[in-house]
Amino acid sequence: MREFLLGLRLLTGSGRGVRARFWLMTLGSSLGVCCLALVLTIPAILDARDGRAADRSPVVHSGKPASGRTLVLERTDPHGSRPFSRVFIARGSRDTPGPPPGISELPSPGEVFVSPALRDQLRREPGLKGLLPGTVKGVIAPSGLTDPTELYAYVGVDRAGLTDPNATRALRSWGKGYSPNPAVDPSTLDILRFTLATLVLLPLGVYLSVCARLSAASRNRRLAALRLLGLSAKGTQRVNAAETVVAALLGAVLGIAEYWLLNQIMARTGLPGLKWYSGDGAPTPGTLALCLLGCPALAWFVGRASARAAAADPLSTRRTAVPRTPRIWGGLVLVTGLGIVTGYSLTGMTSRPADSSGLNALLVPLGVLMTGLGLVLAMPLLSYLLARRLAGVRSLALSLAMRRNEVEPGSAMRVVSGLVLLVFSASLAQGVLVEESQITRSSSPVQEYGVPLAGLSAQQRAELVAIPQLRAHALIMEPPFDQDAAGPRIPARALVATCAQLERIVRHAEGCVEGKVLRLTDPEVTTEPVAPSTIRLRQGDRQVSLRIEVPSQGVLFSGYDVTSVDTPVLYPPSKLPPGAVPVTGTLVLVSASTPGTVRAVLDRIGAIAPTADVDPVGVNVDGLQQIRVIETLLALGMVMGLIVGVAAFLVSATDRAVERRPQVTALALIGARPRFLRLVQCAQVVLPLLVGLVLALATGKLAETAYLVTGGGEVFWDGAGVPLLVTASITVLLFTVGGTLPLVGRRIDPELIRRD
Repeated sequence: MREFLLGLRLLTGSGRGVRARFWLMTLGSSLGVCCLALVLTIPAILDARDGRAADRSPVVHSGKPASGRTLVLERTDPHGSRPFSRVFIARGSRDTPGPPPGISELPSPGEVFVSPALRDQLRREPGLKGLLPGTVKGVIAPSGLTDPTELYAYVGVDRAGLTDPNATRALRSWGKGYSPNPAVDPSTLDILRFTLATLVLLPLGVYLSVCARLSAASRNRRLAALRLLGLSAKGTQRVNAAETVVAALLGAVLGIAEYWLLNQIMARTGLPGLKWYSGDGAPTPGTLALCLLGCPALAWFVGRASARAAAADPLSTRRTAVPRTPRIWGGLVLVTGLGIVTGYSLTGMTSRPADSSGLNALLVPLGVLMTGLGLVLAMPLLSYLLARRLAGVRSLALSLAMRRNEVEPGSAMRVVSGLVLLVFSASLAQGVLVEESQITRSSSPVQEYGVPLAGLSAQQRAELVAIPQLRAHALIMEPPFDQDAAGPRIPARALVATCAQLERIVRHAEGCVEGKVLRLTDPEVTTEPVAPSTIRLRQGDRQVSLRIEVPSQGVLFSGYDVTSVDTPVLYPPSKLPPGAVPVTGTLVLVSASTPGTVRAVLDRIGAIAPTADVDPVGVNVDGLQQIRVIETLLALGMVMGLIVGVAAFLVSATDRAVERRPQVTALALIGARPRFLRLVQCAQVVLPLLVGLVLALATGKLAETAYLVTGGGEVFWDGAGVPLLVTASITVLLFTVGGTLPLVGRRIDPELIRRD
C-alpha cells in the first residue's frame, strides 16, 4: 500500500506532463473499454431477440386437432426483403391457453393485434389489410417482438377460416426452448463471435497495452532513480503499476458510461438490418466485471512488466544502455499458426478437403488466433532483422532510421501492430461473408422472382417490369389444373418471351427464331411426355382460349441450377391477342443475384404489390435477413477495429515523437534539416509497417482459405477480395505517412538535451 500511495503522490506532484499523460491513458482506456463492452454485448442482444421469439412460439398437440381446442396456423411471407409473419388463432371451448407475450388476451374472430412497425406499414400501404382480415384492436408490446421493426400480427378467425388442414394445429401453450428462426444461426454465431474477437479484441489488447506504456522511457528513468534511492525491485514495480491501474480503472468507468450513451443512441437509430431495444444492450454483470476488473488487471501486469528492466538494472536505464535483442519466441508463435492454417488450406487442393468436425473445429480457430497473435509478437523481431539488413546502406536518412529501430525494435510493435491486425482481420471477415453467402443463396449470377398474375392489375404489371434493377422479364402461362389431369402426359406450359429475353434469363440458348413458337429443350434435364393444352386468357371483360401445341422445331438452352424456366414451349409475345393476360400464370422477373440487388428488387416489389405472394426462386428470405445482420455486425467490428487501430497508431506515434525530442533536437543542432528529420521519422514507421502489411495480406488469405475449406462450401480460394485488401493496405500506408510527417516540430529547444 505504501508503494501504491507513493505512485499516486508522484502522479499528482510530477508536473503537467505527467498529469497530461495520465488523462491521455484514461481517455484511451475508456475508448478501449467502450469497444470491448460493445463486442461483448452483441451476443446478448442476439440472445434477447431469440429469447423473445422462443417465448411466443406456439406449442401444439400432436396428431389431428381435437374438437373444442384452440387452433393455430402460422404464415410467414416476404414483404420486400423482410419477413411478414401472421399467426391465425381460432379460440376453442376447452383447454384454452393464455395469450402469448405482448398481448393481454387471445384475439376473437375479426380482431387483430399488430406490431408498431406493421401498424405504421398499414398506414403507408392500405393494401396489406387484405392479409389481415379484421379490425386492429391493439398493439403488441415489446415483450412479444424480436425488434422494433418486426412485421408481426395475431389474427383472430373462426374455425372455418383455417382452410389449410395440413398446417393447422391444436394449441397447447406458448413458449419453446429455442427460437424457430434465430437472428443468426447458432453455428454461424460461434464463427461470428470468433471473427469479432479477432477483429476487435486482438487490436484492443494492443491498444490497451500502448496506453499503459505511454512515456515508457521517461517513466523508466524516474523509476530507476527511485530504485537507486533504495526502493526495492517489487516496490518499484508497484509504484509504476499504481499510475496505470488508476488510469485504467477510471477509464473503465468512463468507458462503461460512454457505452451506455452509445447504446441509447444506437437503439433508437439502429443499424442496417439490425434493430434492438435499449434494454437488450444493457451490459450484463459478466461484461461489467470483465471491463471494470479485466482492464485494470491488464494495466497492472503491463505496468509491472514495463518497470521490470528499470527495477532490475537501474544503472543501465539511467545510462540508456542498448537493450537486448528481441527474442525469437514471438516468431515461433507465428510459424506455428501459419503451419496449421497452411496445412488446412492445402487440403483444399486434394480430392478430400478437411471439414469442421472433430479436432478440426478446435485447430482451425487456434491456428487463426496464433497467426494473428504471432503477427503482433513477431513485429519487434522483424523490425530488428529489417533494421540490421538496411542499416548499412549509403542513404544517411535510411541508415539513421534503421539504427534507431535496431536500438528500439519494440516500438514498431506498439506503433504498427493495430493497423497490421486490421488488414489481417479484414480478410478473415471476408471469408465469413463468402461462406454465409454460399449457404443463404444460390451461386447463380441471376436471380428470379415469381409473382402470380392473379390479383395483379395492369398498372402493377407495368410498374413491376419497369423496376430499374431488372435485366429481363417474362410470363409463364399455366393450363387449368384439371385439364387432362388423368392423362399419361403433362399439359404443356408456355414461356412468353422474346429470344432476347430468353437469352437474359438462361445461361445459354441456341437456335431461337424470333416470332415462332418453339420447343424448349435442356439436354441436361430429363423431360416427361408433354401434351398440347388450352390456355385461358383474359382480354378486357371476356375470356378467350389459346391452344398451345408442342412444335418439333426447338431451342437448345442451358438453364441455371435454380430456375423457374422449366416450360416445354417458348411462345412469342407477338402471337398473343392484344391486351390478353393469362388467367393462371406467373410473372417472372430477373435481376442480378448480388445481395444488395436482391434486397432492392424485393423491397420494390413489396411497395408495388404488397399483397402479392412473391417467390424469390432459390432464396431463403430468413437467410437473406441473416446475412444482412452478419454484414452489419462485421462492418461494425471493422469500424471498431479501425478506430482502435488508428487510435493505437496515433497515441503510440505521438508518444514516441515526444520521447525522442532530445534526439531530434540534437540532430537539428548539428545541422539536420526538418525535411531530413521527417524522412527519418517516416522511414522508422513505414518500413516495418510495409513488412507487417505484406505478412498480414499473405497470412490473412491463408487463414481465410483454411476457414473456407473446412466450412464445406464450394469456394475455397476467394480472389475477388484481394484488390480491396491491397487498396486498404495502400490506404493504411498513405495514412501512416501522413500521420508521421507532422511529428517533427519546427521549434528547436536546446534545453531538451539537458532535461531528464
